[in-house]
Amino acid sequence: MHKEESIVIVGAGVFGLSTALELSRRGYTDITVLDRHTPPVPDGSSVDISRIIRPDYADKFYARMGIEALHGWQKDFPQYFYRSGLLCAQSGREFNNEYLREARDNLEKLGDGLDLWTFIGEEANVRYPGIHGDLSQTSGYCNLDAGWANAAESIKHLANLCKDAGVMFLSGKQGTVTELVSEKSTDRKTISGVRTADGEVVNAGTIILATGAWTPHLLESGNRFLSTGQPVGYMQLTPEEAAEMQGTPVMINLSTGWFAFPPTPGDHLLKMARHGYGFETTHASEKSQYSAPNLSSQHDYLPRDAEQALRDGLALFLPKFKDRAFSKVKLCWYTDTPNGDFIVDYHPEYTNLFVSTGGSGHAFKFLPILGRYIVDNFEGIASEEQRRKWAWSETAEPIMPGDGSRGGPERRVLTEEEQALLF
Repeated sequence: MHKEESIVIVGAGVFGLSTALELSRRGYTDITVLDRHTPPVPDGSSVDISRIIRPDYADKFYARMGIEALHGWQKDFPQYFYRSGLLCAQSGREFNNEYLREARDNLEKLGDGLDLWTFIGEEANVRYPGIHGDLSQTSGYCNLDAGWANAAESIKHLANLCKDAGVMFLSGKQGTVTELVSEKSTDRKTISGVRTADGEVVNAGTIILATGAWTPHLLESGNRFLSTGQPVGYMQLTPEEAAEMQGTPVMINLSTGWFAFPPTPGDHLLKMARHGYGFETTHASEKSQYSAPNLSSQHDYLPRDAEQALRDGLALFLPKFKDRAFSKVKLCWYTDTPNGDFIVDYHPEYTNLFVSTGGSGHAFKFLPILGRYIVDNFEGIASEEQRRKWAWSETAEPIMPGDGSRGGPERRVLTEEEQALLF
């Protein structure tokens, strides 16, 4: 395509914004980003007070990307990155979790001197007294160079870089895309534009869908991806309690999926979540039923079993807080794919539709470098390995085992009563 041709990117999360900035840097001159909200989008999975930044992957491709991204945070986004370390634990004193062992082995081979520390049981409590729960029946390792980032502020900065580069933004009803406007001229359809909530059509030569968990509202996904809600909770700590946890790493229990961040500087919020198999909703279209969050903002609600799972995690790691009221709870929406691979590819049924989604709960950490990888696929110059991993596959298995990093109970569909409370 010509670099003067119009490109509309739907979605102002990490996929959409990083793509917009990289396209601009490569000389594309007519780029517009549409979203329901101006970034940082309040209910998007790319925003919040914190996201884990780690290169710890059992898959070598993402481990290499993660190491590159970690350097990118330190070089280009240092004001948003906190090198707290990442404690990866599992149940049992025998360190035998396959994902963790392979992730550690990858870092030892690829890690360019990353500081890793393997522990058994109470060794973790000795090193990190701020973790006051009894970890004697756990084991794992700590990546002392990993940490977390202020996600909302990072996204805001990325959006400002886009604006400085000449990228246009539409939000509100003007930016809320309700359907793709297509016409069939050959054996494939061409999208002339997108219809928005104000009834107008925004025309474009190429459409890039970076709509995350909201994608099923616009596009049939087959079994390629599934939108799931993951529980998140926040607790207010006192300055004294936060001080007691100073120096504590991000902590995750791979056996249950529970993880928590150190208290945030300034406001002393303790945030925890579960990296698990999640919850589905039920929406119906003319062709199928699908799971997705609503276009309107969601209420702050967690199913009872989800809240209990967060408290169970506290009971092990930080038991003095296990009965404290949450100051806020919510579901964070993932776009899960069968193996945790992103989907970054041209849609085979359209002449001009490029899909950039499938974050599977682990894309944000790549923010400093993700756009370059995406636009390599867009321009057809990515490595064969990358094109294959991120392809819009012809068929996909309906089971969603993920990449091995999930924990906790099986995925379930929210009841009608629970969905009514959520929306």
